[in-house]
Amino acid sequence: MDTIISVTSTSKEEVYREIIPQIKSLVHGEANLIANLANTTAVLKLAFPKVSWAGFYLLGDNELVLGPFQGKPACVRIAPGKGVCGTSAQKQLTVIVPNVHEFPGHIVCDVDSKSEIVVPIIKNRQVLGVLDVDSASFNSFDAVDSASFNSFDEVDKQYLEELSSWLSENVF
Repeated sequence: MDTIISVTSTSKEEVYREIIPQIKSLVHGEANLIANLANTTAVLKLAFPKVSWAGFYLLGDNELVLGPFQGKPACVRIAPGKGVCGTSAQKQLTVIVPNVHEFPGHIVCDVDSKSEIVVPIIKNRQVLGVLDVDSASFNSFDAVDSASFNSFDEVDKQYLEELSSWLSENVF
């Protein structure tokens, strides 16, 4: 492998601008879905110190099934419409949860998780799975960005949706 993942930026947006091309380069030419998703989660976890868990749930047999991830062991199966992941998949929308304890029906896989963003992976209007990223903090990733008190915001939404869209077209 020629690709070396490195992050030199200090703002969250700059980090995304650095890592997304690196992820694309890392998975280029590799046909194995599991390997590509595993490397994607590894890059996300390495790039953002406040990410406590990053992973994929893949749709199979009408439920989300745990796929490649980085972090603590996780729930294996999630029904459509259940928890943050099931809600994102069912609505086909990104869901940002500043405080998971306030999300109705939140599924506790990791008691340390405090905030979460889940992005659906959609191809030809069909949900293939979701990208789930958790933080054990309520605070922003970017210490310079004191206006944001949530670990996840519109910057994360924009870039994670871009990444999920690219993955759906090039990796799935």
